Amino acid sequence: MSCNNCSTGKDGMPKGCKNNGTCGLDSCNKLTVFDWLANMELEEGQVPFDHIEVRFKNGRKNYYKNTENLSLAIGDVVATEASPGHDVGMVTLTGELVRVQMKKKKVEPDNEEIKKIYRKASQKDIDIWEKSRDKEEPMKVRAREIAIKLGLKMKISDIEFQGDGSKATFYYTADERVDFRQLIKDYASEFRTRIEMRQVGLRQEASRLGGIGSCGRELCCSTWLTDFRSVNTSAARYQQLSLNPQKLAGQCGKLKCCLNYELDSYQEALKEFPSRDVKLKTKKGNAACQKIDIFKGLLWYTYFDDPMNWHKITVEHAKEIIEAAENKDMVDSLEEYADELIIENKAAQFENVVGQDSLTRFDKPKKKNNKRRKRRFNNKKKKSPKNTKKNAPKN
Repeated sequence: MSCNNCSTGKDGMPKGCKNNGTCGLDSCNKLTVFDWLANMELEEGQVPFDHIEVRFKNGRKNYYKNTENLSLAIGDVVATEASPGHDVGMVTLTGELVRVQMKKKKVEPDNEEIKKIYRKASQKDIDIWEKSRDKEEPMKVRAREIAIKLGLKMKISDIEFQGDGSKATFYYTADERVDFRQLIKDYASEFRTRIEMRQVGLRQEASRLGGIGSCGRELCCSTWLTDFRSVNTSAARYQQLSLNPQKLAGQCGKLKCCLNYELDSYQEALKEFPSRDVKLKTKKGNAACQKIDIFKGLLWYTYFDDPMNWHKITVEHAKEIIEAAENKDMVDSLEEYADELIIENKAAQFENVVGQDSLTRFDKPKKKNNKRRKRRFNNKKKKSPKNTKKNAPKN
């Protein structure tokens, strides 16, 4: 969903609301929550929930107390408490749904550390806020140059100014511990503002910056995913994926979070399959599992003596062979079950009820061009020897 301002113009170029992520309709923001309680009225005597969800740059959200009982709606720009000074953000959620979100994120409403909302932002507050945000991009380029000059193994990924412009937070990533005492001195003398360094992980960096994944959609971590669960290579093994780090890694360089989405379904489906470590014992010889098709319920086995020929059997047949071997009544070979599978697959094929007729059998046939034939026939008559004798001149 997007607002009307995000449509394209007459020249085919996108219009854009030009609010740089602070759209008043809240339809193009990151990590938004749909307020499905917005149209519901409170019961008589019930006081509205006095906490507000405020969003800042790149999806950073905090909860604040509305101690002044301001009438706030989604999209309002407010000035909030900060240390020191105040910050400027946009209201993204109000009412009872804020209570649900705070409970989900384990934030206690009675916590004294929760800060409060000062007022609705005035035009002066918004002007200072916009000027501060315009400084962030050139400041980031200069900050990276200073870090490289000092030889520090770190990356400045993003800079966020406080709403009143009194403080700048530098987000960075680093594999090892970094001594940035000299870096802060250089930043303070260069930018003439209060500096705060905050280290983030690679996943958090990707969620702040955003981007397009290999699936062609926006990154999950920057649109709706809020909790980062650990992803192991075992998730790829369960789903029969090749362990190719270039395909399994996301923009953050870690394993993709989407590997966990269908993992439970695969694990539940694999409970019906026999273990791949179990060998099938037959009179012809023992066979080991080489491949599994979870969706079709098929397994491929090869004999130890003949590893080139693969035999495809179903899960039920594999369990039957294992049970027969445990009862000391081994089957003759795997070929019996493979032949049965081929016969079953042939019987399951669909028949052509239409027959061998062409798809164009109902089309109108093309009319034959009889005029050309008549012309050719008349021309032949004229050139025939009979006509020449009749028309020959008399001596």
